[in-house]
Amino acid sequence: MATRKDTGWGPYWLPMLAFLLLIEVGRRVPDSAAGFFLVLRVLVPGALVTGYAARGRYPELRGFRADARVALDVAVGLLGALLWIAPFLLYPGLRPNSPGFDPTRPFGPDGAALALSLRGVGYAVVTPFVEELFVRSWLLRYAQVWSSQRDFRNVPMARFTLPSFAVTTAYFVFTHQPWEWGVMFTWTLLTMAWFYHRRHIVPLILVHAVTNGAIFALVWLADGRVHDATGAVVSLWFLL
Repeated sequence: MATRKDTGWGPYWLPMLAFLLLIEVGRRVPDSAAGFFLVLRVLVPGALVTGYAARGRYPELRGFRADARVALDVAVGLLGALLWIAPFLLYPGLRPNSPGFDPTRPFGPDGAALALSLRGVGYAVVTPFVEELFVRSWLLRYAQVWSSQRDFRNVPMARFTLPSFAVTTAYFVFTHQPWEWGVMFTWTLLTMAWFYHRRHIVPLILVHAVTNGAIFALVWLADGRVHDATGAVVSLWFLL
């Protein structure tokens, strides 16, 4: 087999690094700049993934055919959203003290709808592509070849090994906030099992998108109308 001229890391690493950097900077800038960074947080990673995809740098996206199993992908995504939200309603002590996303911060009160729209696109579209391509396409495969001279691109998608499963699960869990670790662990086990079953990255991008989209829709449409196990009205913005 001919040796490839590059490592192939760029299409996976650059969108993720841009995504994480813009999140961290956006949290620290003054309110006057928050809207600008919210726009960048959606556009820059999204443009990088789109550009690489147009150049054929994600061969794992090819070969997917929509069929009846897509309904099961959606169902798994909805189950993931339920497993993510339910513990915080059943056990109020699990909820963080932070208020979460403030839709009035980026553009002021009059721009709340725009801020929510951008946050929704980022959360339910950009994030699933960036994270799934980095974690389950690059990291899962690289964890199987790091100690050798093999190219991760030669590893089949969704091939199970215990070390790569452990590394991927640990990454998903520990790159989230501590209060999210429990629900993230449960969601990761569910989605990893589905990945090994489906053996293609596109269904997992869809599962991730449905989970995030369902959480976002609940927060946007039902905030202030949901009660926890004690009967108290819950602000759901912490989920975003």
